[in-house]
Amino acid sequence: MRVRRSTETRTGRAIDLSDWNVSADVVGDAVRGDDSDGLAIACPPPGPVHEHVGVIRPRIEFSRRAALAAAARSRGRTAPQDGELARIRERLDALDPAPVGLADARRRVADAEGSEAAVRERVATLQGRVQALRETDGDPSDAEAELADATRRLADLETERIAAEQTLARARERARETRDARRERLRLRDRADNLRRRAREHLADALGPAFERVRGAVPGETPPSVTAALAVARLADLTAPIVIDAEAAGFEAPSAAATWLDAPVIYV
Repeated sequence: MRVRRSTETRTGRAIDLSDWNVSADVVGDAVRGDDSDGLAIACPPPGPVHEHVGVIRPRIEFSRRAALAAAARSRGRTAPQDGELARIRERLDALDPAPVGLADARRRVADAEGSEAAVRERVATLQGRVQALRETDGDPSDAEAELADATRRLADLETERIAAEQTLARARERARETRDARRERLRLRDRADNLRRRAREHLADALGPAFERVRGAVPGETPPSVTAALAVARLADLTAPIVIDAEAAGFEAPSAAATWLDAPVIYV
């Protein structure tokens, strides 16, 4: 582990930054990779346990059972729900429906129907004119030519309208499938949430007795929440450093904390 600020660098498994006048939160951000307040820390990336007890300060608040479950995971423990959770994640990855817009398809059908209706009316008008000219011995040639053009145009518009209706039907089917997929995703997410809660409870219960033993062995006088946080950190398999506010823990030195926790430690 290497900590650098400006031109000064400190290395080791237990580093004391109490003379640097930086807060535990700033150091915690730097552990996560943020170049915070000019502070840069080279270390392995923090894991899920750090989300709960990565920065141990006075009056720390965290979910004990969630932290214990993360600690159990860091030790390679599994839960009976893991297999089904993995299958649900695969299913959720496969269920990624793209949004389907029906407005454009509906507009194309409406436009096609409007154009077809207008030309159909013109065809009817031209048919009447041709019939009238024939009945009065007039020359229907021009009207017949116009009627032929209008009839061809009507046939084309009928084809366009049918194609637009088919496109709309397909879009409606895709929209229905999308709605079904979204409902399935919601159902699977609810199931996954339930499984994750049950897995967390299983893992926390499995580590519970060890947690009680370790909590009773935390050195020094510490507030209950700090004692619990230190016990969780001791039980976890950690490669990234734990940041400890010197006012929170009862260790004599950072090296003592690193030894007891069996993890890298940064004191502030």
